[in-house]
Amino acid sequence: MSRIGKQPITIPEKVEFQKEGSKITVKGPKGTLEIDLPFMGEITQEANQVIVTNSKQSNATSASYGLVRALINNMVIGVSEGFAKTLRISGVGYKAQLKEKNLELSLGFSHPVVYEIPEGITIDVQDGTTIVVTGIDKQAVGQVATDIRRFKPPEPYKGKGIMYSTEIVRKKAGKTAVK
Repeated sequence: MSRIGKQPITIPEKVEFQKEGSKITVKGPKGTLEIDLPFMGEITQEANQVIVTNSKQSNATSASYGLVRALINNMVIGVSEGFAKTLRISGVGYKAQLKEKNLELSLGFSHPVVYEIPEGITIDVQDGTTIVVTGIDKQAVGQVATDIRRFKPPEPYKGKGIMYSTEIVRKKAGKTAVK
């Protein structure tokens, strides 16, 4: 029994929720999100709340109704508030800058790394070493942040690389000379 699936989703005033068959559409001040959920249970709207119920006690429905509730909740939060991930760049000479629709990263390679920003995602570079990825789709924001981090993940000896702002890199001791 999912504890998350039982909780109702509160819909803010400026957000519209529509369900047509298996297609769910959420419209808000920041944009519109759609998803097609082949879900056997019931999704009902009562006043300003959406309730996901596990009507058929099948294994597939029981396994997915908490997920369905979380996806709908993330859509509601995304169109009303949005999501953001912050990345830090650390290392001598490592920096980031925006050029038109691209993010250009200098990461110690012989060439700059150019990342094309996908549609629906906004990237802001602050002081050359802080990258803020924002958007309304939680999955897309996380994927873009992961793609950027993948260019130069933090290494454990000097801590250089691209890391999440909340990430802590444990540094290892280097080799010592034998006497």
